Amino acid sequence: MTTKNNSKKSIDEYKVIYRKKELSEKKKKEILKKLCDILGSENVSDKEIDKISYSKDYWPIALRWMLEGKIPALPDYIVWPENTKHISDVIKLANEEEIPIIPFGEGSGVMGGAIPIKGGIVVDMKKMNKTLEINKKNLTITVQTGINGMNLERTLNKEGYTFGHNPQSLYCSTLGGWLACRAAGQFSTKYGKIDDMVISLEAVLPQGEIIRSKNVPKSSTGPRTDKLLLGSEGTLGIITESTLKIWPYPEKRTLQSYAFEDLKDGLESIRKILRKGIFPAVIRLYDKIETARHFYQTKKAKGKYMLILVMEGDKELVDLEERVSHEICEEHGGIKCGEEPVLHWFDTRFNVKEASEFAPRDVIFDTIEVSVNWDKSVELYNSMIFSMKNIEGVILASAHASHFYPQGVCFYFTFGGTPVKNIAPNDLYKSVWNAAMRSCIDAGGSISHHHGIGIMRASWIEKELGQSFEVLKRIKKTLDPKNIMNPGKMGL
Repeated sequence: MTTKNNSKKSIDEYKVIYRKKELSEKKKKEILKKLCDILGSENVSDKEIDKISYSKDYWPIALRWMLEGKIPALPDYIVWPENTKHISDVIKLANEEEIPIIPFGEGSGVMGGAIPIKGGIVVDMKKMNKTLEINKKNLTITVQTGINGMNLERTLNKEGYTFGHNPQSLYCSTLGGWLACRAAGQFSTKYGKIDDMVISLEAVLPQGEIIRSKNVPKSSTGPRTDKLLLGSEGTLGIITESTLKIWPYPEKRTLQSYAFEDLKDGLESIRKILRKGIFPAVIRLYDKIETARHFYQTKKAKGKYMLILVMEGDKELVDLEERVSHEICEEHGGIKCGEEPVLHWFDTRFNVKEASEFAPRDVIFDTIEVSVNWDKSVELYNSMIFSMKNIEGVILASAHASHFYPQGVCFYFTFGGTPVKNIAPNDLYKSVWNAAMRSCIDAGGSISHHHGIGIMRASWIEKELGQSFEVLKRIKKTLDPKNIMNPGKMGL
């Protein structure tokens, strides 16, 4: 597909996918002045270039629209708050004017969760990026949520600590984004997911109220209302600050890899390692297709399933983890492949360019992460691969298992294809997603492990949550009666 250079186009020349009720010119000017009074004119924009820049996140369909000269949706204003009071005052204004608020980190989300589908005020959190305290005795860090992920990790590394949260988007995502969708990093089996790391937080609710939870390791003082915001994707408020767990920087790191003849043997090895109370920082098991894609230089792994392991921490513990993991993998037929496959993974683990490379070539490409208990894991893998491959036009359907628990596993699927006959690219994309979601639910899995819901999964959230979805809607209506917080997301 050829694309035109649209850099000098006016907004009026684009096709906007999500239309909204337009504000009058008089009202636009009134709100702009009020925003400037709150934040200062240097922290407010209604420029065309900024509106276009904040019209999408990394959702593949939004990327395709941009290549076709279309804009997903346009905000009315972009603001850059510098403190919590700024956000509170902006949200109070949004309630008065009944105009939406869309929180924005760095736009790396892949579900359309940051697209301003009803216009409104995009609240870019990047200026709220301060490290407020590193408490070495308590092993905690307190930071503002606009901080970039890699900057957070580097700050801790300089002091001899690690955060342990390393998603593939580490260089292009923020703490706030992680909290908003309950993200998982590549080292999650040892350190936990982002919601496991949270001790306390500060947030602004949909009517401008500011809440702060107590910074203690545990309390039994009623339901944790602050935890409602984790995974809420900006629909219940904006998290502005958080205190989180940290760990001493690991003394030793050991790398292992094994090739298995069968998926079941690889999964069973992992299940038994965890059952022993051994928690490697990284565990990733690749199916045959992904092994061929990523580890083609490893001859022992040809036609097999590749498992990579990273153990890190105090030397005595790492030595134990290494020995136990090796014994269990060999018991289940694992062929030792050494450190090289793991070093290759370290070299390539932040490579996220495939989606942007394939879209201009009319290749439909995406990833889908789900979770499932051990006893249904192989069934879910097989059914989801079958359902995706069964869609006409799909060329590739593969998976690796990337996050693990004593109770189950997260599978991370990849699909790719090209439209056939008269099928539009976006229709093929939606057909594969629908087939995958349906087979996941039928196999007893959860439709999202760490990417969240946004727009793409919104139509499946009610089936996923059941009666709990009705409770969620009542909470939303109570906290946000004017529906200003990121409207149209999560099926709300």
